[in-house]
Amino acid sequence: VDKTLPFSEIIELNVGGQVYVTRHKTLIAVPDSLLWNMFSKKSPKDLARDSKGRFFLDRDGFLFRYILDYLRDLNLVLPDYFPEKSRLQREADFFQLRDLAKRLSPRVSKDNSISEEISQSDTEDGAQQCGSSGGADALRTVSVGGAVRSPSLDSRKSGYITIGYRGTYTIGRDIQTDAKFRRVARITVCGKTSLAKEVFGETLNESRDPDRPPERYTSRYYLKYNFLEQAFDKLTEAGFHMVACSSTGTCAYTSNDPNEDKIWTSYTEYVFCRD
Repeated sequence: VDKTLPFSEIIELNVGGQVYVTRHKTLIAVPDSLLWNMFSKKSPKDLARDSKGRFFLDRDGFLFRYILDYLRDLNLVLPDYFPEKSRLQREADFFQLRDLAKRLSPRVSKDNSISEEISQSDTEDGAQQCGSSGGADALRTVSVGGAVRSPSLDSRKSGYITIGYRGTYTIGRDIQTDAKFRRVARITVCGKTSLAKEVFGETLNESRDPDRPPERYTSRYYLKYNFLEQAFDKLTEAGFHMVACSSTGTCAYTSNDPNEDKIWTSYTEYVFCRD
């Protein structure tokens, strides 16, 4: 058997459209895992590649960053209010990382109720809660359907979230003509990162401000959908209520003829608070 290493030291991966660059030794850090088998038991010609020659994996590209972080030092620290722990566990199972999957799995307590541990990075108050109550208050109860619910409303952090959107619409020359509304292009989210992730979860697009610490503020997040009512429902479910609203608008003509259609542009912000 040829014992020479068929792979280069630096490996480029395309995971669900996300590109990662890592060392070969990182990918084979856990013996008998899927990546260990792929990159130690097989040769490059046996593996799927994309059009640019990168090794291709048809998995969740966003969650793979945590898989790779784990492989680097066999440790995992998740961000605050991480809403996709169950999906990450599924990825860990797929990549045959048994220890990681075990850490992410729900735990069954003595009364047979299913509970899930909060990692040290999940809340600032976790250490205090564990010290005062032996860790019982640091558990979140999970319903049979898998939804996580907090033990009390008091444990949720207070704060503000501002929702903003820019919209345009056209009013025709004939006053009886219905206004032609254009779809809201983008709903922006401003506020503390941890609160935004808690409320909007995977529907929050962080591409313009990635890897922001949970206690920092941002105005560069936006939502993956264009329905204000959907955003309001999410905020209401999380215990927020609207405390202020402001809007500005401008009007322009489509041509120099004042009889032509008028185009109105508006920018509106809604401020929500949770006490």
